[in-house]
Amino acid sequence: MNSISILRDGCEFFQVPLDQEKEKKFERYYELLVKWNEVMNLTAITEREEVMQKHFVDSLALAKAVDLSGCETLIDVGTGAGFPGLPLKIVFPRLKVVLLDSLNKRIRFLNEVIEELGLENVETIHGRAEDMAKQKEYRENFDLCVSRAVANLSSLSEYCIPYVKQGGMFVSYKSGTAEEEAEQAKKAIYLLGGETKKIEKFQLPGSDIQRSLIVVEKVRTTPKKYPRKSGIPGKEPL
Repeated sequence: MNSISILRDGCEFFQVPLDQEKEKKFERYYELLVKWNEVMNLTAITEREEVMQKHFVDSLALAKAVDLSGCETLIDVGTGAGFPGLPLKIVFPRLKVVLLDSLNKRIRFLNEVIEELGLENVETIHGRAEDMAKQKEYRENFDLCVSRAVANLSSLSEYCIPYVKQGGMFVSYKSGTAEEEAEQAKKAIYLLGGETKKIEKFQLPGSDIQRSLIVVEKVRTTPKKYPRKSGIPGKEPL
C-alpha cells in the first residue's frame, strides 16, 4: 500500500475530510520532518508509510472520540514535532491552534512547517506547560486541549486541564488500553475540575496497533494553585 493510500484510508476510517490540497500539505510536512530530523531528534519514525500511519493518521483519530464541529480553539501541549495539533489543523483549517513545547529547536521547526504549508491561525509557544497555564491569555481559554506527550495521566492532567474552559475537553492519546491509568488518575482529574467521560479504544487502520483516547470533560474551574511549580507535576503526581 502506498503512503497516500494509508492517509486516505485512515481519513475515511475516522471520517475526516481530505482533498488533494490537504494531501499535498501532508506530503510537504513529511519532507520537512525528515529534513529537520537529520539535524535534530524529532522522531524515531521516518519511513514515509509509517509516518503517515503512526503520526498523521493517529493524530486524526481524535475525530473518532470528539465532535470537532463545535470546536473553535485547540491547544496541543508538549507538541514535539507537531502531533496531533498540525495534522488536525491541516484537515480542519478553521480551528485556531496553539502548539506548546518546551524546546525552542522544535518551535523553529514548527514555524517553518506552518510557513511552508501556508497555515493561518496557528501560534507556537516556547515554554513549560506549568508556567503558561498561569497566564491569563491561555488559562481556561480553549475548547479542547490535546496531548500525545509521554507522561502518566495524573501529571498530564495537571499540565493540560488548566487550559480548558468549562464545558471543554482534554483528550490524552495513549498506546494500548488505558483503563488502569485512567483509574489511577481519577483523583487528579477530579481535583483539577475534570471528569472522565469515556475511553475510546481502536486499532490504527491497516495495523494491529492498539490505541486509546481518554476523554476528560472540564466540569468545574481549576483551583488557582494548579498547576504547581515547574517540575513538580512530573515528580509528584496528584
